[in-house]
Amino acid sequence: MIDWIVWSVSWVLMLIGCVFVVSGAVGLIRMPDLYTRLHAASLTDTGGAIVISLVLIIQSVFVFGSAMAAIKVLLILFFTLFTSPTASHALAKTALLCGQVPTDGHGNPILESPEQATLLARSRPADYRSGQDGERARQEAAERRRHDDNAGDQS
Repeated sequence: MIDWIVWSVSWVLMLIGCVFVVSGAVGLIRMPDLYTRLHAASLTDTGGAIVISLVLIIQSVFVFGSAMAAIKVLLILFFTLFTSPTASHALAKTALLCGQVPTDGHGNPILESPEQATLLARSRPADYRSGQDGERARQEAAERRRHDDNAGDQS
């Protein structure tokens, strides 16, 4: 009796998870621009991963009797829930930085220019430097300050 319930619940949840994943694939084909495609894919993939992982946990505990497999699936789900939205955010921000302008429902651009999209995506000023370039820029700025101070002392 309990086996029948476990298998029935597993099949129903697996079908729901498959519907999530297939609807994400349809969203990739049907949506008009990059941002809506990315939104459709990331939400449905995360939802499908949650439901399918739940099926795998139920199967590993009740059918196979393996708590260790359930813990491993939970860890996989945990990492998936962090990496999938992070990757989607990185892709969207990179698209904005490259000048990909989002569009509205009618295909009209929301922003006026690709430059405006790039400026919108920047979290630092355009002349921000880090690493070796940043060290060189700091040295050049210090030399300019010393030069300006010396020029001010001479007058």
